[in-house]
Amino acid sequence: MSDLPQRQTDIGPPHYSKFLPPVIAKNYGKWLYHEVMNAGVMVHVAESGDKVFTVRAATPRLLSTDTIREYCAIAEKHCGGHLRFTTRHNVEFMVDDESKVAPLVAELKSKNYMIGGIGPRISNIVHTQGWIHCHSAATDASGLVKAIMDDVSEYFTEKELQNKVRIAVACCVNMCGAVHCSDIALVGVHKTPPRIDDSNVKNFCEVPSTIASCPTSAISPDPAKKSVKIKLEKCMYCGNCYSVCPAMPISDAKNDGIAIVVGGKVSNLRKDPTFSKLVVPWIPNNPPRWPEVTDAVKKILNAYIAGAKKHERVGEWIDRIGWEGFFRETGFEFKIQHIDDFTFARETFRMSAAFKWT
Repeated sequence: MSDLPQRQTDIGPPHYSKFLPPVIAKNYGKWLYHEVMNAGVMVHVAESGDKVFTVRAATPRLLSTDTIREYCAIAEKHCGGHLRFTTRHNVEFMVDDESKVAPLVAELKSKNYMIGGIGPRISNIVHTQGWIHCHSAATDASGLVKAIMDDVSEYFTEKELQNKVRIAVACCVNMCGAVHCSDIALVGVHKTPPRIDDSNVKNFCEVPSTIASCPTSAISPDPAKKSVKIKLEKCMYCGNCYSVCPAMPISDAKNDGIAIVVGGKVSNLRKDPTFSKLVVPWIPNNPPRWPEVTDAVKKILNAYIAGAKKHERVGEWIDRIGWEGFFRETGFEFKIQHIDDFTFARETFRMSAAFKWT
């Protein structure tokens, strides 16, 4: 049996080793150090003396096939056909000779790609689908991200901060973005419960699945109407039921808006990974530029720049000055929604990614 060729299937992704640039494959696991050369370029140096120069550019996250083809053409021309995407939706082009960096950067700039995001800066904003695709979105993603990044892009391309600042956007509390663990994050929120169309529940929806979709057990059967009903004091307006049952729409142009949470991180450096916490309960949608939201984000960022010590993340800065100090420095109003009355055992969960053997 061992002599038989390995069967090829389409189950799962191909192994990543097939796509590594030759210089990375050659020196895999044998890198000595890396240095940040400027906001958009860094170099990794291997034990063998080989070097890999990485050029990072922001992407629009929701990509057209034309954009992807353009990335591929640039990679074919300068990088031997190799590129990669980071977890923050930056695209990185890697070359093995410093002489190849300048032509690569020049071509990216000629095509108006924004280069930067390396080191203690704002990275590309990770976000969800928004109005362009998602049926349960309480706000847009691409438009909101564009408006924010236009105002803070200098901290991506040039200016340094005390540490990296990760910004994220999720269009509803189902949160298929990284808002729970980002320095500054925006979450679309619904303020009204789903509207039940009893006449269509029996035609469009499977009642057991609809009931099971609710994370707070707020939905129960309504036999008299051959439908379902919602216990309002349990509903958290997430819209997850609408994903299962199209007869329960939740979007509300008047009452949908945006909340802002801060202080999250994934890194284990200095302290454990941290969940974000609420600082602005609700800001109304005001497309296409969302001025109230961008002003709030800049207020947080400017307060962090003015008060944080070197190497402090946003959450670490807040821990040092206290939440009273944060609200004083930013000028945000403290409201009843800031009082954490969550009843589950979040504080006792082990949230660290570090292994501790006992």
